[in-house]
Parts: sequence; C-alpha cells; structure tokens
Amino acid sequence: MKFKPSLLALSVYALVSVSAPVFAHSVATPAEITAKQDSLTQLIEQALRYDASRKQFYAQSQAMRETGIASATLMDPKLKVGFGGLPVDSFQFDQDPMTNISLGLMQQFERGETLSLQQKKANQQADGMSLQVDARERDIANGITQLWLELGYQQQAEDILKENQRLMRELANFIQTNYSIGKNEAQDLLNAQLQVSKLDEKLQANAQMQRRITSQFSEWLGAEWLAQNGQLLTSNQLDWQHLNQRIERSDGTEHYALLVDHPTVKMTDAAISASETQVEIAEQAYAPQFGVEVMYAYRQANGMNGQPASDLVSAYLTMDLPLFTDNRQDKNHAAAQYQVGAAKSLKDLLLAKMNAKVNALLVDRENLEQRLERYRNTLIEQAKARTQAVERGYQNNTAQFSDVIAAARDELTLTLEKQRLITDLNLVNSNLAALLGGFDYRVETPDIVQPTTRNAHQ
Repeated sequence: MKFKPSLLALSVYALVSVSAPVFAHSVATPAEITAKQDSLTQLIEQALRYDASRKQFYAQSQAMRETGIASATLMDPKLKVGFGGLPVDSFQFDQDPMTNISLGLMQQFERGETLSLQQKKANQQADGMSLQVDARERDIANGITQLWLELGYQQQAEDILKENQRLMRELANFIQTNYSIGKNEAQDLLNAQLQVSKLDEKLQANAQMQRRITSQFSEWLGAEWLAQNGQLLTSNQLDWQHLNQRIERSDGTEHYALLVDHPTVKMTDAAISASETQVEIAEQAYAPQFGVEVMYAYRQANGMNGQPASDLVSAYLTMDLPLFTDNRQDKNHAAAQYQVGAAKSLKDLLLAKMNAKVNALLVDRENLEQRLERYRNTLIEQAKARTQAVERGYQNNTAQFSDVIAAARDELTLTLEKQRLITDLNLVNSNLAALLGGFDYRVETPDIVQPTTRNAHQ
C-alpha cells in the first residue's frame, strides 16, 4: 500500500497542527485577561446605571424615610366651632345668658417618645430597603459575569472547531485527490467527509448558542444595545485576585466574618434593629397619652344684673389611664419581643445557608483545579501520544484510517472538555464573588425623579 506514506504525511501534519492552535487558546496572557476584564467591568457598570430595579429599591427607601418624618410629626390640631345653650322656643342668641358661640382648639400628643421612635424605625427599614440596591448590584454583576464566561467558552470552542474543520477539509481534499486516481479507499474519503459535516453541525450549534447568550445580555443592557453590539469579544478566564485575597481571610470552614458584609445579611441586621425599636415603641404604650383643649365662648345676652354677660374661656387637659394592660399593651409588647427573636433566628439561618454554599463552592473550586491539572499534565499529553502512536501504526499497516480520525476526535474532545473545566472554575469563582464580595466595580447612587411639593402644582 504505497499510498499510505503520502497520506500519512498530510494526516500527521494536520493532526499535529490541530494540537498546536488548540492548546494556544487554552492559556490567555495576563494582558489579554486584564483587557477583557476591563471590558466586562464597563459592561457591568453600564448595566447597573440603567437597571430599573436599583431605582425601584432606592425610591422605596427614600419613600420610607419621608414616611418616617411624617410619622414623627404631631397630629394636626383640631378646630372646634359651635354654639351651646340656645333656647329652642325662640332660637335667639341674645335671649339667655347661657347661650354662647364657641371656638376651640384641640391638640393631642403621642405617648412618651413614640414619635421619635417611629422615625427611628422608619429609617432602619429604609436602610434595609437601600441594602436591596447593593444586593441587586451583586446579582447583576454575577449574572453578567456568568454570561460573559459562557460566551467566552463558546468563542473558544468556535476557534478550536474552526481550526480542526480547516485541517480536516484539507485532509478530505487530499484523500479525494488520491481516491480519484485509485490510491485511496472510498471508506477513508467518506469518513473524512463525515467528520467535516459533523464539525459543520457543531459550529452551527455553537453559533446558535452564542447568539442566544448575547441576547440574554439585553435583559440589563436593553434591546438597543443588542442591535448595536451583536458581537462581543469575551473570555472564559478572569483574574480573581481580589476574591482570592478575601478567601485567604476566611477561617477554615467558617466564613461568617466575610458573609456579615453581604447586603442580604445586613438587611437582616436592619430588620433586627427595626424589631428592637418596635419593642421600645410598645413600651411607650404604658405611658399616658395627653391632650390639650382650649375654648373661647362668646355671649350676646345680658346677665342677671342687666349688664352684658362676660365671654368665657375654658381649658382642659385630657389624659388616658393605661390601667388594663393585660390584653393590649402586654400582648403587643410580647409580640414585638417575639419578632426580635424571629429576626435573629432568620439571620442565623441565612448565615448558615450562605456559609454552607461557600463551602460547597470551595469544594467545587478545589476539585476543578485538580481536574484541570490532570488535563494539563496527563490527559492532553496522553491523547497526543496516542495520536502519534496511531499515526505510526497506520504507517506500518497495523491501524486503520478510522483509528487516526478517532484519535484526532478524542484529542479535540479532551481539549473542549479542558476549556469547559476552565469555564466552570471561573463560574464557581463568580458565585463566590457574589457571596464574599469579590467583584470590583463602581457605580453611583441611582438617579430617580425627585418629588414635587403640592404648592408647585398650584
């Protein structure tokens, strides 16, 4: 079979060439990673600037603060106007000296320090709501980063598949030439053409996935961005130096010192503070509530001595007496204390769940790193050695051309699996960054429409 050395020469060239660009794509330079990471950071900051949820949470927190100011203000005084002692036989205001036209003013005061405590509670609730802005920022940063990494993997896979497709086409054309002059078998030609068609299918599926992932960015960046930025140059590797520094501060399997800075945990702290303030408000219910009333009565009739009757002034101090507290004040106070306990238990539960999640992600991270080392140091080298052995066997008539194709296919599969592991490792780091604060972005306070006063509409 004299045609085999000629065919082997090209197949060896093709397979060796396949391996070189495949592994060139697997390691990005620090400068490339930094440049693409800067692009990712800009994308995240752009998404945060235009995110409607951040504006919603910020507006709600401002609304709570304004409500707190309103709740800490005394009730408006009440004006009381009327008449008294009017004789029904004549309905004359100047007939009976007891008849008077009264004008009064009433003001009621809250119990103890209820007003200031209500404002304090409203501000604490507003702080909790504003922390939802920070939590939303982390969710967006994580979501965009994960899409970026997935798109980066698909682009890496596209480069690898295209390079393999180019070399496989050259090999198929060479076999086609040899087959036309009777120096190759039909099954070798069909096998090579089948591999080219399979790569065409993989590339089409890859293009579909890239378009799908790119479309998902429009959730945060809008349809207009999608129309103008149909192609993003991304990466499946990022620099996690800031995250690694934070992880080094953790103590074994307990990461509570880092998790307490998470916005969701801080929200539970705000809820605990608001519940404790509610206990203080409930305690104010044991204090009496005061009210003041001042009345001025104008009289038109003469008195019994024939002289004009004097006008009258009345002043009253009202005070309720919280004497029966068993079924109202005591129960409200107990309910407020239960709420404090519930809020603290919620924080403990949240921290336990988040700590377990961090530990699970760290296990995934460690195992992915170990598997990557195996791919770098063992599997890829073994696949290349197998390919070379099959090539020698084909040259010595101890292996079939299908074995050469199978070896190349396995090497391609291992290369793609390696890129998948790199991507999965970075996805794990992204989830850890969302929990431990490993993202590095800057964003200003949401810009919302300021309310107008009632006088502005008049």
